[in-house]
Amino acid sequence: MSEDTGVDVPVAWPVAEYAELRVRKMQINLHRWAVADHGFRFDDVFNFVCDPATLVVAFERVAGNTGARTAGVDGLRADHVQAFGAEAYFGADPFAVEGRGLSANAGE
Repeated sequence: MSEDTGVDVPVAWPVAEYAELRVRKMQINLHRWAVADHGFRFDDVFNFVCDPATLVVAFERVAGNTGARTAGVDGLRADHVQAFGAEAYFGADPFAVEGRGLSANAGE
């Protein structure tokens, strides 16, 4: 799925059940590689973190927390995103900050 998409191709957001299975499979692989070779270098972790399945699982976990009732740095609460869908707020690029009141250098 996401490994087949290019930079300019819209991302399909997986359903939560599929996303959970995909993330769990990758976690198992990462654990297996780390145990097999203690010096293993995880060069491609960014792609795992940015994978739509990982983002869906992370959002599901955040939305289930009591902190979901509090707006984040972008002013959004989890219930707003759930009501209108992630694409309504983030579009095809969940990391785009332009137009959302955020600076690309916010943490600096």
